[in-house]
Amino acid sequence: MDKRTFSFESLDAYRVARRLVCEVYELQKRFPVEERYALCDQIRRAVISVTSNIAEGSGRKSYKEKIHFIEISFGSLTETFSQLINAQDLGYLSENDVENIRPLFNHVAALLSNLKKRYERESSKP
Repeated sequence: MDKRTFSFESLDAYRVARRLVCEVYELQKRFPVEERYALCDQIRRAVISVTSNIAEGSGRKSYKEKIHFIEISFGSLTETFSQLINAQDLGYLSENDVENIRPLFNHVAALLSNLKKRYERESSKP
């Protein structure tokens, strides 16, 4: 069987964001049943959007488009964290839960920032 990989699979930002998806899904197991199709759904869509936009951007030809999708990914990352804070405010997560996952969010944010800078450098080359 042919085992070709896509370019996004080798990106650190993508690999770490995949781990973030799993961690966020684990946290959601603590939410009450009535939130499964409300806040949980919003959080799932936002966190999945992080990896999806990294992947989609990597497949684009122009650096302008690649950068655009990294920016969308970053927005989804911050949206996800904001929703976890909302879950904390609603009593579904503890402050400790949110603070324990914060370093992973910060790591993904730094990797996205570095990837964006790399694309910006590449785009300015003659």
